Amino acid sequence: MRSFRSLILVFVFLSLICFGAMLFPSKPSAEESQTLSLITATPEEGFQVAIELARKGVTETQPDKEILFMLREVYSRDPDALIAASHVVAVHFQTVAAANNYWRKQDRED
Repeated sequence: MRSFRSLILVFVFLSLICFGAMLFPSKPSAEESQTLSLITATPEEGFQVAIELARKGVTETQPDKEILFMLREVYSRDPDALIAASHVVAVHFQTVAAANNYWRKQDRED
């Protein structure tokens, strides 16, 4: 029953974010509009890029900081939501790793 409740909370959270993004589309600031490269020197740098991509996804989806921080109180205490957030970072990390050819696989083979 707890996991069903958690799924409902995550669904409500995502619905609120999507609804907010439709009502209040954001324009990136000069700092945010800098290009984020998927190419990194190390897997550790790649993981940091994956985290940044996840953060940007959330802030682009919910540009209203007041609502974002209000919702954080809900999902930060929900283990299922935290696992879902970790999954998003993992998917982004897979993308970064692929872009880096798993950190220059061909260099290791030489």
